[in-house]
Amino acid sequence: MQLVLGRAQGLSAQQLLAAVQRTGTGTPRPGIAAVAALIGERPAMLRALGVPPAASVWLHAPDPALLEADRNWIVRERIGLIDALSDEYPPLLAQASVAPVLLYVRGDACSLRQPQLAIVGSRNPTVPGRRTAAQFAMCLSRAGLTITSGLALGIDAAGHEGALAAGGQTIAVLGSGLDQIYPPQHGLLAARIAAQGALVSEFPRGTAPLRSNFPRRNRLISGLSLGTLVVEAARHSGSLITARLALEQGREVFAIPGSIHNPLTRGCHALIRAGAKLVESTQDIFEEIAISFDKQDDMSRGFGRDRVTAAAATLDKGHKILLDALGFESASVDTLVARTGLPSQSVASMLLVLELQGAVGSQAGGRYVRL
Repeated sequence: MQLVLGRAQGLSAQQLLAAVQRTGTGTPRPGIAAVAALIGERPAMLRALGVPPAASVWLHAPDPALLEADRNWIVRERIGLIDALSDEYPPLLAQASVAPVLLYVRGDACSLRQPQLAIVGSRNPTVPGRRTAAQFAMCLSRAGLTITSGLALGIDAAGHEGALAAGGQTIAVLGSGLDQIYPPQHGLLAARIAAQGALVSEFPRGTAPLRSNFPRRNRLISGLSLGTLVVEAARHSGSLITARLALEQGREVFAIPGSIHNPLTRGCHALIRAGAKLVESTQDIFEEIAISFDKQDDMSRGFGRDRVTAAAATLDKGHKILLDALGFESASVDTLVARTGLPSQSVASMLLVLELQGAVGSQAGGRYVRL
């Protein structure tokens, strides 16, 4: 029955619940067996129950061969199924509008019911942006939050990596079937996530990563989470769609500000102007989600401006001068020579030391940025 629901195109959890209740089951939360009353029913009758047209045609006459192939796949790949009528369905997601009728899960299905925070952002972040996302994910994960994102390049991947490095759980929501990892180069990362969390999708086996699938994936990311943290996003970034969906679902939205000269921070600034919480440390997040974690205080003290100040205190005077000259904008060696008056060879040597210490990072075009 669950596999039948998975291929009922356009059918939402809310529509399914309404339809089975109209069949006369008389229970506020009917079991999956109630779906049997819908299968084989005439399309016109199903539409009268509120089932979308495409789903009505499918439920009237499901393809046995396709269902058998799906069944063999979930057994072979150990895929878990969570339908909208199950008590195992994530409670936060159940509150969201147009929640999916079925979830395909590879990994720990219980992780979907844990307190989650979504971390999203640019697919082409700056070095500091990637590092910030990973560090926030590490601290939040150590405090007890599961980190949820979309397995995309850039900030998504950094969030997953940070949670994995902290030994915490992370969830990747796919815009394709679980048999088609996207992007392909994240195959190894996906396997690590499945071993330390879960891969989840509302799309059945064989679904390609079509552009139209990703807004639906974003809806799932925000729907599973208590809040969404945006780290570097351009004005028209897909991450802003996730943030908007989070607001529509009544969830918190957090944004990390940045330089006015960085186009990847303009989306975050727009969110802050619209009412998103400006975030400088993990404590800013904990104040809003109002959940107590045993390690919250220790973790929040481990990330923020005090940590940057402590790192700077270990540098000698010459390196501090160079770091101050670099500021928080990317700059070339020639620019730093002009700002400090130091020889170019000295600047290059000091930048190498600072890079090895993790104080600066190199970018394309021979530019450096403060971390």
